[in-house]
Amino acid sequence: MSSSPAPSAEPELAPGPTRIQARLVIILGALTATAPMTLDLYLPALPQMQGDLGTTESQLQLTLTAALLGIALGQAIIGPISDSIGRRKPLLVGTAIYALASIAAALAPNVQLLIGARVVQAMAGAAGIVVARAIVRDTVSGAEIARLLSMLMLVTGLAPILAPVMGGQLLQFTDWRALFVILAVFGAGLFIAVAGWLPDSLPTERRRPTGLKEILRGYRYVASNKAFLGYAFALAIGFASIFAYISGSPFVFQGEYQLSPQAYGLLFGINGVGLMIVSQIGGRIVRRFGSRTLLTAGQIIAFASAGALLFAAVTGIGGFLGIVIPLFGCVAVMPLVGANATALALQQYPDAAGTASALLGTMQFVVAGLIGPLVTLVDVSSAVPMAVVMFLCFGLALVARFALTREPRVAPLPVLEPAVVPE
Repeated sequence: MSSSPAPSAEPELAPGPTRIQARLVIILGALTATAPMTLDLYLPALPQMQGDLGTTESQLQLTLTAALLGIALGQAIIGPISDSIGRRKPLLVGTAIYALASIAAALAPNVQLLIGARVVQAMAGAAGIVVARAIVRDTVSGAEIARLLSMLMLVTGLAPILAPVMGGQLLQFTDWRALFVILAVFGAGLFIAVAGWLPDSLPTERRRPTGLKEILRGYRYVASNKAFLGYAFALAIGFASIFAYISGSPFVFQGEYQLSPQAYGLLFGINGVGLMIVSQIGGRIVRRFGSRTLLTAGQIIAFASAGALLFAAVTGIGGFLGIVIPLFGCVAVMPLVGANATALALQQYPDAAGTASALLGTMQFVVAGLIGPLVTLVDVSSAVPMAVVMFLCFGLALVARFALTREPRVAPLPVLEPAVVPE
């Protein structure tokens, strides 16, 4: 196997293909929606589940924790496998197991079996997330990576907002078990779409050996690139700040500001609309300004908005609007951070996209799982804990990104040859 050293600095995204099949975008978007659907669709049913299963609130919370860990672990395993056997087989196996595990969750007679089914469901569903990003890297190049990822970020941003709303509406006609049946149907639909319309994007000649030794060597190789780590931390810590928002905002707005659940849902939806608009704008202007410029703009706006949020939370200046307006800024610019950080990170390793995508996703969910709950450890009725966590997250993401990527201040570097795992 030939070898070349890991790139010392990240290549600028070069122009890529200008047309992407709508069918590919739809299928990849549906695959990307697996995580938020798995995590959020059943949330309105938790009180009902507690009584039906005869369990406690803390035990039911483990069903959510189990899913987060399953998604992180599944990405870590499936990503490198997809570099070895191609993209289709892991997707077909993953979506099939996801559908079966969802049925098992629907039939679970107690919370212990439900937790087990959730772990399997989430690990299998992780195939859609990690392989979708790898397919993007296989299929397009240059600035087109960020453009396609911006489209997928739209799904990632809207699905967590729409899934609980849809789950709540469905509960008017059915019970919590039917929600998992719906997830099973969703998984079956993904299986059919992949089998019928998604060709394998990784040619046989670009596939790499698999096995524990090779997987660990691939992770070590990817993690040895400081530029990759800088973008990965920018993505993971920024994503954690959104988890902090999701964890803390219900208590802040329904507690401190006495909003009704419906009013809070409307506020949550407004932030989602902002995210959607910025996602589409970012996808349209990335060819003109470049991913590094848009990532920098997104991080600076998010950090400044979080600073304003913290100031308003501590001083009380601005009241309700003093919290809402900077929070909108924090959330709305996340597509600029997520899509461009992912694009720049994946650009480092075109021949190890599955492994790189797996490391990105695993870091994203592990860091979010560790940081997000910190908001609820203290006074959850105040906006201060949420603001502190978000401010620190965006600040750390900026420091990590600029400390590790060492971007050139002059002309962009030329695109490097694809990196190959050394012997």
